Amino acid sequence: MIGPDIDPAEIAALRRRFPESFRPAWRTRLLAGLALAALVAVAGYALVRLDFSAARLLNGLGRLGEFSLMMLPPETGGRAWAFLQALAETLGIAFIGTLTAAILAFPVAFLAARNVVPNPFVHFTVRRGLDVVRSVDVLIWALIWINVVGLGPFAGALAIACADVGALGKLFSEAVETVDGKAGEGVSASGGAELHRIRFGLIPAVLPVLGSQVLYFFESNTRSATIIGIVGAGGIGQYLTELIRVLELRQVAFLILMILVTVAIIDAVSGRLRRALIGGVTT
Repeated sequence: MIGPDIDPAEIAALRRRFPESFRPAWRTRLLAGLALAALVAVAGYALVRLDFSAARLLNGLGRLGEFSLMMLPPETGGRAWAFLQALAETLGIAFIGTLTAAILAFPVAFLAARNVVPNPFVHFTVRRGLDVVRSVDVLIWALIWINVVGLGPFAGALAIACADVGALGKLFSEAVETVDGKAGEGVSASGGAELHRIRFGLIPAVLPVLGSQVLYFFESNTRSATIIGIVGAGGIGQYLTELIRVLELRQVAFLILMILVTVAIIDAVSGRLRRALIGGVTT
C-alpha cells in the first residue's frame, strides 16, 4: 500500500521502470474489452430497431422550427383563470399523491430495514413487494385507476401514490439502515423496549432525511401530474392534450410556460428546504 509520504515523482519513475507492474491484469483488460464490445453491439442493435436516420432527424428539426414559430407569442385565449385552476389541480394531485405515498411508505420502511427487523424473510419479502409496486410506471397506474374510479384528479392522485410508495419505501428503509446504532442503544440501555428504541432513537435521527426525500418526490411529481393528465387523470395535462389536438399552439405555449415557471419555483423552494433539513444531520 502506498503511503501518503510517497512522492508522486517517485511513483512516475517506478511506472516508467516497471510498466508491466502498473498495467491492468489481462483478465481486467479482457473483461473491459468484452463490456465495450457488448455496449457497442447493444447500441447498434437499438439504432437499427429504432430505424434511426440522420436525414429524417435533420428534416424533423426543420419542421420543429416551424412548429415553434407557430407557438409565438403565447396567449391565454381568454382562459387564464381556467388555466390557473388546472395548474392548482395539478399541484393538488402531486401534493396529495406524494403525501399519501409517504404515509404508506413510512411504516413499511421499518419492516424492510435490517436493523429493525432482523428476520431476513420478512425484510426480503417486503422489499420485493416494494420492487413490484415501483416497477409499474405512473402512466400505467393512471390508466388502472381511471378504469376503477373514473376520469379526473382523484385517479391521478391515486396513481402517483401507488407509483411512489414503492420507491419511497425503499429509500426510507435504506435511510433507516444508515442510522448510527448508538442512538437506539442509548434508549435500550436505559430500559426502553424495542418500540421505544424505534420511536425515540431511530425516528428522530432519520426524519430530516425522509423529509428531504419527500420534498424531492413532490417536486418530481409536479411534472408527473402534468403527464398523467394527458390520459385523463385531471390537471393541466388535459388542457394540453385538447389544445394540441385542435392546434391552438399559442395557448399550448402559454401552458408550457406556466409549467416551467411553476416547476422552477418549486425546485428553488424545495432545494432550500432540503438543504435546511439535511444540513448538520449525521447518520
